[in-house]
Amino acid sequence: MPEYAPLDLPENPKLAENITHFARALRKAGLPIGPGRTLDAIRAVEAAGFTDKQDFYWTLHACFVSRPQHRQVFSQLFRLYWRDPRYMEHMMAMMLPAVRGVAEERQPEAAEKRAAEALLDGADHPVEQPEEDGGDTDRIEIDASLTMSEEERLRTLDFEQMSTDEIARAKRMLARLTLPVRPIPSRRQSSPRGARIDAARTLRAAMRQGGEVRDLHRSLPRPRWPALVALCDISGSMSQYSRMVLHFLHALANQKGDGWAKVHAFTFGTRLTNITRHLGTRDVDAALAAAGAEAQDWEGGTRIGDCLHDFNRDWSRRVTGQGAVVLLITDGLDRGDPGALGHEMQRLHLSSRRLIWLNPLLRWDGFAPRARGIAAMLPHVDSFRAGHSIASIEDLAEALSRPDDRGEKDRLISALSS
Repeated sequence: MPEYAPLDLPENPKLAENITHFARALRKAGLPIGPGRTLDAIRAVEAAGFTDKQDFYWTLHACFVSRPQHRQVFSQLFRLYWRDPRYMEHMMAMMLPAVRGVAEERQPEAAEKRAAEALLDGADHPVEQPEEDGGDTDRIEIDASLTMSEEERLRTLDFEQMSTDEIARAKRMLARLTLPVRPIPSRRQSSPRGARIDAARTLRAAMRQGGEVRDLHRSLPRPRWPALVALCDISGSMSQYSRMVLHFLHALANQKGDGWAKVHAFTFGTRLTNITRHLGTRDVDAALAAAGAEAQDWEGGTRIGDCLHDFNRDWSRRVTGQGAVVLLITDGLDRGDPGALGHEMQRLHLSSRRLIWLNPLLRWDGFAPRARGIAAMLPHVDSFRAGHSIASIEDLAEALSRPDDRGEKDRLISALSS
């Protein structure tokens, strides 16, 4: 464990309050910590003592860390909160927008920025202090009348037009979104005469009743959930939009109980890259950094037809064979053969349960499918929607809940045929 500056105890320490605030910051950073673990940590520190810094670190570590992927977040938060005397100044500098082209003295580690956001969350809000007899107190009032309108404006703002601070807030909003899906009807254990008798459950219940069969338990079909497959265009014109979509996909991949059997993600520009395993990393900064390191064609050219051919040949049967929903995030601007592109889109459409195309070019009112690539791809999708803002990503839930949803496809097909 690295060495840091010694920890100076204040004259009037409030160790229990500090541990509680530290546990709250860990919970905001993603660790599953409740009041029970906080009480256990306070009792453990009470028993182990506070004189040795190594013992204090590992005592809190034993109480708060339950998974290997949480160790790095805990270490960074512990260093910033307990060990570094200038942690607040360091965090504020870390959260300021960086000027492009200017090299920073030290790049923050993957979990460090996440730890800083957790500790700074609510730092600007005043803490209520108890009033003392005979003392005058100043009341601070905060006008929050424009908070909702600012959030609504951010929902409809184009990702390309966002500032650094707005991008950070948009990422936090995307991390809270969910994408519910209906289960796939299953024919397993179905019978024309109704639900079958579950012999195992019936006999187990009879054994608890002295061997007497009182009720016949029936087996019902279990719900089968589809997988979500995302193909993200990371060429020069699509890089910012794909980064935001990948933040959303990372949140979906780490959410439990929302119905998706598996979330698969692929990036393509001049070649196809599978980044699914990186989405399983709990820390979003570490996950996207690893995905960016593996995908070497960020902000490069576009070869949509060739990349879809590679996906259909190498990955389609593996990830779309169980009724998967496919999201295609691209502007459709391809200079390749439109006939080959249309053929690969047809293969992708036939192998998926639903194929939804998110195109940021739909943000323009006068958009028309004049490009050859868009005209070749459009007939082979189930739904054609915009994908340039938080609101457009939220509309995906409507597209999935309505099997007949086609988005803007019919209007653009009519414009294409006219």
